[in-house]
Amino acid sequence: MSTLDGGAQDDFLLHEEGASRVISVSALNRLARAALETALPMLWVGGEISNLTRAASGHLYFTLKDAQAQVRCAMWRNRAQVLLFRPENGMRVEVRALATLYEARGDYQINVETLRPAGAGNLAEAFRRLKEKLAAEGLFDPARRRPLPTFPRGIGIVTSPVAAALRDVLVTLKRRAPGLPVTIYPASVQGVDAPRQLCAALAAATQRADGIDLILLVRGGGSLEDLWAFNDETLARAIAASPLPVVSGIGHETDFTIADFVADLRAPTPTGAAELASAGYFSARDALAVTARRLRQSIVRQLEALAQRTDRCALRLIHPRDRLHRARENAIYHEQRLRQAMMAHLGEFAHRLSKLELRLNARIPATAVLRRQIGGFGERLDRAAHNLIGVQRQRLDALFTGLRQLNPDAVLTRGYSIVRNAEGHIVRSAAGLKPGDALAVQLGEGGVDVTVDRARG
Repeated sequence: MSTLDGGAQDDFLLHEEGASRVISVSALNRLARAALETALPMLWVGGEISNLTRAASGHLYFTLKDAQAQVRCAMWRNRAQVLLFRPENGMRVEVRALATLYEARGDYQINVETLRPAGAGNLAEAFRRLKEKLAAEGLFDPARRRPLPTFPRGIGIVTSPVAAALRDVLVTLKRRAPGLPVTIYPASVQGVDAPRQLCAALAAATQRADGIDLILLVRGGGSLEDLWAFNDETLARAIAASPLPVVSGIGHETDFTIADFVADLRAPTPTGAAELASAGYFSARDALAVTARRLRQSIVRQLEALAQRTDRCALRLIHPRDRLHRARENAIYHEQRLRQAMMAHLGEFAHRLSKLELRLNARIPATAVLRRQIGGFGERLDRAAHNLIGVQRQRLDALFTGLRQLNPDAVLTRGYSIVRNAEGHIVRSAAGLKPGDALAVQLGEGGVDVTVDRARG
């Protein structure tokens, strides 16, 4: 025995008996079902309902018949609960269904996807009549449509909370205007009770103080029957009476409903409605990005210009440390010259003294007295030279002290500061300052940035 068709439990039971093979009933029905579903695609079938049964599970079971034949039908709960009308025995309908086979009993049946009253033209005619009626009353007049707020404070969304359209709208708003508040007003968007729920949600959106000033009425695509709730007259009048602008985004681009004609603006899709609602924020974000890019470029250009200016100033600027070094070398040079001059002066005095001594020795009128006088003169000369050297040293120390006091860093350590404006220029007077000006203050250690509160003359 071998297993076929994915290993199902009732697959072919093969018995080799010469050239013949035997299969199970389950395998036969499975083959029949596959052949039937492959041969007949999804199609519309018209007939009369009979033997209608509403199961406790919500499924519908009925027979669809005409004068010559009949076929069993099954419509599952998720399809039956969104019907726009209540099927009854004897009602002529059209069903969109897939022909199949119920394997357990071997019964041929069709699984119904959509069910509508016979003659789709009835819905189109009802749509046309309502459209003409509301147009005659002026509900479609472009003059009554209000412009959308460029920057809405908040957006209300009227739709089903489980609809894919809601997810598309929220994703689009988060991408284009992430900070925009959104309030969801849930309502069914398909079925007999959908128009009433949509009107109630719309009324709640316009009556509550939720901080919204724009309403999005959205639903995903579907057939004419699926979108029929948006062709309701009561809903159309509720949209027209709304004090807030309403944007409709119902179905696909080719789908039109009465709500689209009454709304202040129609979007081709729910995503398009979100894009229209956030257009102001999206454009502002683009404009802000352009402005930011230009501002960055301007700042870069200014920084480059200031850097070049700083480089040029740096070439001409002599550091205070270098100035002090030069002044110290100059002081040492003058000290050496002063010492040399003093030594030369003392040498000249010594030479003159020697000559006088020789002259005195030649005369020697009073040797002892003259010697004492000479000794006194020598002592006086030493004291004078010592005093002169002291005075010159004091002058040199005074010059060095004054030079050190001229050092800007030394001035700053005594409590003074250097104030520069935003352009880097030193501020010497308060006359040119005004409140709000930004200043940079250089201290003996570090610095601070300050803002002018008041300028005193």
